[in-house]
Amino acid sequence: MKIKFSLAYLSVLALCVGACTSSKQTAVRSVESQRAAGQAAPTSINEPTLVGVTSKFINIDSTQVRVFVYVDAVANQTPISVEDFIRLYNLNYVMYSDYGTRDRLAYGNVPLTPQNLTRLGDQVVAQFDVKKPGKDYGVLLMEISQTGTLKKVLNDLAIRFREQRDSDRFAVYESGKQVPLRRHFVTQNEPVQIRSISDRSEPLQVFYYRHGFDAAASPMNTVPRTVSKSLQVDSTFTIQSNESVAFAQEGLYYIQSDTTQAEGLGLLVTNDRYPKMTRPEQLKEPLLYMSTNQEITEMQNARDSKKALDKYWLSLMGGNPELARQVIRNYYSRVEEANRLFTSYKEGWKTDKGMIFIILGPPDKVQRSKDKEVWVYDQKANATNVNFTFNKRSNQFVDDHYELVRYVEYQPIWYPVVEAWRNGAIR
Repeated sequence: MKIKFSLAYLSVLALCVGACTSSKQTAVRSVESQRAAGQAAPTSINEPTLVGVTSKFINIDSTQVRVFVYVDAVANQTPISVEDFIRLYNLNYVMYSDYGTRDRLAYGNVPLTPQNLTRLGDQVVAQFDVKKPGKDYGVLLMEISQTGTLKKVLNDLAIRFREQRDSDRFAVYESGKQVPLRRHFVTQNEPVQIRSISDRSEPLQVFYYRHGFDAAASPMNTVPRTVSKSLQVDSTFTIQSNESVAFAQEGLYYIQSDTTQAEGLGLLVTNDRYPKMTRPEQLKEPLLYMSTNQEITEMQNARDSKKALDKYWLSLMGGNPELARQVIRNYYSRVEEANRLFTSYKEGWKTDKGMIFIILGPPDKVQRSKDKEVWVYDQKANATNVNFTFNKRSNQFVDDHYELVRYVEYQPIWYPVVEAWRNGAIR
């Protein structure tokens, strides 16, 4: 009997996020582990839960920066209102001169009011201004705590006080919105504005690249990279800050107010389903991380991408369509979350962090310093306390580009987990 198997249901992938509770103040937890730690379930189905916190800053002038804190807060799987957020939570901060120091530069409590809280999609966004401390650099450690409980979540934000990059002065806003987007991507024809806090209109030069970037190499690939090739600019044009603009073509857009500067503002324009992946020709690409060279070649050469995907998954799962559905749903939910969390100048699943996240899941804890992040997995395969180090690298498009330090010694950790994906053990 011929088994018919459809991938159509992938258009409604589930987002796998867990509850986040308190952690030690000496450990800075990243949004990756906050979203998926799942350390404690709420005591009541209606009790609100913080499942993720991120932040960014924009320079106001020579004396102040504005901080935006993006909070995923839900109750009964529904985002809570601004009014409930004000009633339930407190926001405090401490500023240090660097990671790992106790050189305190400032501290305070942020009064939460309808004037400094905004709903942006499924998130509540708080904003407040911080006085510049006369330093080049600082780390803002923020704590959001739930009133009357011990539940809290931490977020850290490194701030450049004196350097004036375009990414420190400008941000991308949905047209008509009062808080900037935290993400590095927008969809085709989505009306947006490139704005500064001052709202002053000025010309911005835009460089468009149609180039598709490579996916991350294996964690065991220690072969030195070849010299990076220069990117070919496909077109250039000028826009005005504060004016609504919609980018029609998918690709990378690089925006600068001063073309003599080394860094600008990178923005990836994607299809309207992103960060989900639903097209068969796209769905086969992230399988690079769990496939053999022969399987990759066969899918790349296949005339019908959907049939090739069906064949691939059914073959791995021994012809069991129900098992295939479960594994597919889990794998592509991680791909979607990697796109949501790690998109930079390229899709999140293609980044080093995205690769590790997709195969191994969220880290149990994250240790962060000025120049690197260390992801710690308490148990993977037959190993304990597995560390992956990501070094922060200079990048003209984004200021949060990280590269994995690769070791051949990851083989006994990586391959058993990949094999677990291939035999359906990870669901």
